[in-house]
Amino acid sequence: MFAQAAFRLSQPVRQTFRKYTTGAVKGSNVNSLAYGIGAAGVAVGLGIYSYTQQQVAYAEAPKQTKKVFTGGDQGFVGLKLGEVENLSHNTKRMRFEFADKEAVSGLEVASCLYTKYHPVGADKPVARPYTPVSDEEEPGYLDLIVKVYPNGAMSEHLHSMKVGDYLDFKGPILKYPWQLNKHEHIGLIAGGTGIAPMYQLIRAIFKNPDEKTKVTLVLGNVREEDILLRKELEELEKKYPQRFKAYFLLYKAPKGWLGGRGFVSKDLLKTVLPAPEEENIKLFVCGSPPLYQSVSGNKVSPFDQGELTGILKELGYTKDQVFKF
Repeated sequence: MFAQAAFRLSQPVRQTFRKYTTGAVKGSNVNSLAYGIGAAGVAVGLGIYSYTQQQVAYAEAPKQTKKVFTGGDQGFVGLKLGEVENLSHNTKRMRFEFADKEAVSGLEVASCLYTKYHPVGADKPVARPYTPVSDEEEPGYLDLIVKVYPNGAMSEHLHSMKVGDYLDFKGPILKYPWQLNKHEHIGLIAGGTGIAPMYQLIRAIFKNPDEKTKVTLVLGNVREEDILLRKELEELEKKYPQRFKAYFLLYKAPKGWLGGRGFVSKDLLKTVLPAPEEENIKLFVCGSPPLYQSVSGNKVSPFDQGELTGILKELGYTKDQVFKF
């Protein structure tokens, strides 16, 4: 079983002080009494001071959460495969453990990690980017969802791994820095495992009670069993019906399927996405090369978004309104 993150809330303790008033003391022993009271007060004060200082001395400083990935000049970090869950005939959820069980990944939203391994007899290593689907604040591990592709050098290697094997990771690689309420409405268009960076955004938005951003997701797959993170997405849709809507498309839909059928189309996107004339919107695209080609055009490189083409261009969106993962 994969652990769920736990959140603890705490309230500051309030202390209440009462003030006492005394009148003048009559009689010949006033000075002696005052001296005695004063001495006792000093003794009590010194006792309290000493106790307080001891408590301060013994108090532990707040622990800083260690981050596994710090970017910059940090090299690759080897992580051990701890658990494997089969999600479908060709997709696995893989949990990689941190050496420090209290450390967190260090990923930001939205960012990814590079994975690397060196095939036996090959001149060069194989490296591919993956976006973890586990919460960035979850200590001790990260989860990848990996779909195996025919002749996919990295995906085939990952699916061949056994519990206890190690894989090299490096990052984080920042993709699209998210800030609180950065956009009023975002549209996410994904295919297959392209849901991973989209889910990273979705999770960050809906875990923050101060967020007001609306989210519309269009997710295409071949078969119903290929829909990744379906349970999590449907739970969010029920919890936030005014702010989150997910549309599932299947190329090979079973009998009785109530969702969309076929490929992502111009008519569908025109109907469900925020209109291009709306203020402060953003669209995100992630999936296979054919999806990019049809919807938005392909990226030139990880650092060059390329020109906007395809359906989104035809619908009137601008290059600045679209980000390609």
